[in-house]
Amino acid sequence: MQRPEPTIDERSAAFWTGGADGELRIARCRACGRWLHPPKPVCPSCRGQDIGREAVSGVGTVWSFTVNRYAWAPGMTPPYLIAQIELAEQPGLHLISSVVGTDDVRIGMPVHVEFERAGDAWIPVFAP
Repeated sequence: MQRPEPTIDERSAAFWTGGADGELRIARCRACGRWLHPPKPVCPSCRGQDIGREAVSGVGTVWSFTVNRYAWAPGMTPPYLIAQIELAEQPGLHLISSVVGTDDVRIGMPVHVEFERAGDAWIPVFAP
């Protein structure tokens, strides 16, 4: 499947380019340590504004998923799976992605991050 190339800006660059180094980089409050995804300019826990980007383990579990059967984006021929992955670093730290390498996806299934290239971006996808 050909993935659309995301728009990369200053706020999202670390996330979209981390895959080149094999790292999934997520925003994190430097004051209290809370992970923030999607990134926010202010931490909702402590109201801190010193938000950096740090690598996470890339390990998680499938929290939820659906199979898309409609052609929403050029090059992404349905059906394809859309998954909500809960990352191991923090309860409630979720990332919308895909699960690749299997047709047997289950809620609670352990997964790890892999990356697929789309132009200048590295799209995080997850595999069992």
